[in-house]
Amino acid sequence: MFGDVEKLTEKANALLSDPSTDRNLHLERCRGSYESHCERFALMNPNFCRQYAHLYAERLEQQRVFVLLSAQKKWGSRIPVRKLSELTVGEKCVVVGTLFKHMELKPNILKEVSEEHNLLPKPPRRTFTDEADTLILEDEVQRTVLVGDIDVLTSVTGVIIAVMGEEQEDGHFRVDEFCFSELPAQLSRPVLQADAYIAIVSGLNVGGHVDTMLSLQLLIDYLTGVLGGENDQAEVASITRLIIAGNSLSKSTNDSANKTKYVTRHAQADSVEGVKALDDILLQLVASMDVDLMAGESDPTNFMLPQQPLHRCMFPQAAKYETFHNVTNPYEADVSGIRLLGTSGQNVTDICRFSGNDDPVEVLEKTLLWGHLAPTAPDTLACYPYYNEDPFILTSCPHIYFAANQPSFQCKNFEGPAGQKVLLLTIPRFSETSTCVIVNLRSLDCHPISFEMRSPAADGIDLDVDK
Repeated sequence: MFGDVEKLTEKANALLSDPSTDRNLHLERCRGSYESHCERFALMNPNFCRQYAHLYAERLEQQRVFVLLSAQKKWGSRIPVRKLSELTVGEKCVVVGTLFKHMELKPNILKEVSEEHNLLPKPPRRTFTDEADTLILEDEVQRTVLVGDIDVLTSVTGVIIAVMGEEQEDGHFRVDEFCFSELPAQLSRPVLQADAYIAIVSGLNVGGHVDTMLSLQLLIDYLTGVLGGENDQAEVASITRLIIAGNSLSKSTNDSANKTKYVTRHAQADSVEGVKALDDILLQLVASMDVDLMAGESDPTNFMLPQQPLHRCMFPQAAKYETFHNVTNPYEADVSGIRLLGTSGQNVTDICRFSGNDDPVEVLEKTLLWGHLAPTAPDTLACYPYYNEDPFILTSCPHIYFAANQPSFQCKNFEGPAGQKVLLLTIPRFSETSTCVIVNLRSLDCHPISFEMRSPAADGIDLDVDK
């Protein structure tokens, strides 16, 4: 409906027509069912006095069953399953363990030491992969180096894997084949009688130095039905809710570099101004529709995953509405019976930095195949030190799986081995692209809508009328 070119042309022509004589036109916002599943990412009684070894042990324990099930389907039950301590040279077997990627270029404490002794540190890097990287397989008691038919470049630390091969004379394990956890079952998709949509936007970066307020106001006017004609308003009324997927505030609102600013007379922290501006934006939206506000890397909440909801007291105006929902990052919910799962993008960005995977939508697919939202946590991605659980393990297959704050919009239809169908989405930063993503919950079709404003000078148009 939104992407039909002929209808878009008709709507454009309708904007130049006479106003409608129907003064009784009344549109109701489509309200689908909603059930949040973010409770598994909520920290009830946080305790930071634990080691991360418990998290890796719990991850291996929980995923071992599903990895072995996948291995049995692929290789049968004839090949024995061994622990690393039970390996015999030349015996073909299956071993399950946790991947560790040894990377020479990975940042470490030596950088801080070099700065302390006034030594020149290494220049910052966008990625940290190198041809000398090696893969190591670990289980509860032992580790071994992996060689053979396994791609070191695209692998990352923290993935639970089953490898089939044999131990060599030099102690290395030669891999012939490998497999990951089985993709969990997917809830049956309900049959919706009419089109219903959700809108997803990320990276508003309110309070930043880049002026995108005009594009942002156009987005607000569009979603609230102020922008466009009657046909546009009728279509926008079918958007059930908006998901703001992190980085709503700009990094420039972080006042850690200017701590003495608070004691200056007549001076106010940038973060306070940014939160007030965001509250004004949210007020316009929640007065018309349901809004789910996720936390992001630059937002004022805990830095490590899972990020807890932004406190409602920061938004005194929007918090008065029942349509305003503070949610966790990662985010999981059922909207009109469609299971949504997504993050503000830290997991995908981190995997891109420490592997040869530079395509965000391909990384999303990898995490589905790995059965884990954030395998690089806690090695290179900060996360809470869980003791007897790992909430990032996929327990059910979503219908829509997204990662926000990415360079551009991408989509891909993924089909699992048991017929699971997942729409993979990367949501671009609005502050850079002025783009929002619309998803049809009935058909799982999607498309971006751009609110970019271009000046005549940017298009090479000379406005000098005296010439």
